[in-house]
Amino acid sequence: MGKLKEIDNMAEQKGSFLVTAWQFVKFIVVSLLAMLVQVVLTNVIPLIPAIQEMYAEPFSLWVLNYPVNFDEAGAIISGGLGYCITFNVANIIAQIVAFFVNKEKTFNSGANVAITLPIYIVFTIALVFFSAWLSPTLNTLFLGFGWSEGLARNAAMMICSALQFFLYFPVDKILFHKKKEEKAN
Repeated sequence: MGKLKEIDNMAEQKGSFLVTAWQFVKFIVVSLLAMLVQVVLTNVIPLIPAIQEMYAEPFSLWVLNYPVNFDEAGAIISGGLGYCITFNVANIIAQIVAFFVNKEKTFNSGANVAITLPIYIVFTIALVFFSAWLSPTLNTLFLGFGWSEGLARNAAMMICSALQFFLYFPVDKILFHKKKEEKAN
């Protein structure tokens, strides 16, 4: 039996509060992994030439507003469809990673993926829309403070990630409540 499973079993013996606290610790680690995936993608995707070109194209849809931001010299520094694609692709991929790792490792869940994944997707879409609105708003605000494009982009992404972190834990706790059945040796 692995060390993680041993700690899971010890927490189970101590009661539900300790189980939840231990799950929260594991959730933090998984969230940091997801955020690392998101940070890497947020900084690699803009290096794709086709995405770079899209930074010059303003994008607005419903509550989403991705204006093109310029520096004092008039050069494009952020925004547009390129920023929209970069932020949202990185966010969605990070959430896919988090779903499977949290289901298997954090909550040791045997919940049916065919049921939990669609619920998770709907919740994720709502959070992605919220973050897709908040991120360019924060990015533009930070650029207005004189921050560099990279710092503004990463700070906006980290704030959105932190908000998602605090919203996902209770949802995951509910979705993944069914424990895996122990395999007979």
